[in-house]
Amino acid sequence: MSIRDLIMNDLIDKNITDKKSQLLEYYRSRSAELIVNVKQTFSDSEYKKRSAAVNQGLAHAKDNLVKIIEQKGRKENWQQKCILEGILLVTYTNYIVMIEARNAVWPYEYMTFSRRIGEIWEPFCQLCWEYGINKELAYFVPPLFRDVKRTLTQEIEELIDSLQISEEQRKELKAYYQKVWNLVTSGEIKLELDLHFQAENKKYVVDFKSGFSSNEKGNTNRLLLVASVYKILKDNYHCLMFVRSSEDRNNHYLQILKNSGLWDVYCGSETYDQIRKFTKFNLAKWLSKNVNWEEDFDSEMFIHLQQNNLTQYLQW
Repeated sequence: MSIRDLIMNDLIDKNITDKKSQLLEYYRSRSAELIVNVKQTFSDSEYKKRSAAVNQGLAHAKDNLVKIIEQKGRKENWQQKCILEGILLVTYTNYIVMIEARNAVWPYEYMTFSRRIGEIWEPFCQLCWEYGINKELAYFVPPLFRDVKRTLTQEIEELIDSLQISEEQRKELKAYYQKVWNLVTSGEIKLELDLHFQAENKKYVVDFKSGFSSNEKGNTNRLLLVASVYKILKDNYHCLMFVRSSEDRNNHYLQILKNSGLWDVYCGSETYDQIRKFTKFNLAKWLSKNVNWEEDFDSEMFIHLQQNNLTQYLQW
């Protein structure tokens, strides 16, 4: 076992939730090594490759810590809540250093930072399902559009065949029906969203969104189409949208979805209420206790965010 493995094993125990500073120190040490390595491997102009390599290395470090938590949790019979809270902290501190490292080799600007926060918020929330304390929840495999289309087509064709009309009229009706499909989509519709789980004999499909901006028209239309497909299926699907930002910080595209009757939309604190409802874990309370971006980022990183008006995206 290497010295690094010994340090990692010593770091992870039942008191992991009290070790934020140690976790940050560990990740920053690993980040420093990675940055030295990528600077030797890639030139200054290859900042994207530098960033990708550092991110990959830090993600690997986090995955190793998560594995140790899982292993020790099983061997030492940790409560599931302890495991979840440990993994949340290991993940959050990893995000802190990953953002710092990315900024060191490729400084963030508006678009890249807002996108990055959205990218990490969704899987962070999903940890409450993946390592959740509510044992009644179960994942399910989302349907394939091709199977949905095949089933619906078969049902319509059987209905047309049962009508008291001529064979020529049947062919004409089926041809018109196929034209409708062609209008709806020129290819396959992806019915897989961010999360699919079952609770109390109901199936839920969830789309996580950091927020709705001016370029969401295409995505809004796609989400309306996807929810319309789920609405006509027989398996009692419920489409939920969990939005990170408060409702007043989103534009009219969110209102289109909210008023469609197809999506149950929750924003800001409402989202965390729903997470608690389903997973039985109070993520909002955990965030309030453990997340402090201003204190947890190093001073150089936070000054960069302030100078570029990026702190607005740190409202979890």
